[in-house]
Amino acid sequence: DREEFPGLLGHGEGVLQLKTPTRLPSLPGGERAIGVAASRYFSLALSANGALWSWGSGEDGKLGHGDEEDQWQPKKIEA
Repeated sequence: DREEFPGLLGHGEGVLQLKTPTRLPSLPGGERAIGVAASRYFSLALSANGALWSWGSGEDGKLGHGDEEDQWQPKKIEA
């Protein structure tokens, strides 16, 4: 069930499927991603300045934001 994994694509709320690979416009704040990792439940991006961003299912706090909120778009992980 696609609704089981909200925000996994990182293109915003309600975007659950795309027919072709589609680049995210950029990380918030215009940061440039130099690495990306994806799993069944969430995705991560490392920016050129060393910041880590996550999006997807926040269940069990797996996104690193101190809560269990799902993220529909990349959100910076604060240390």
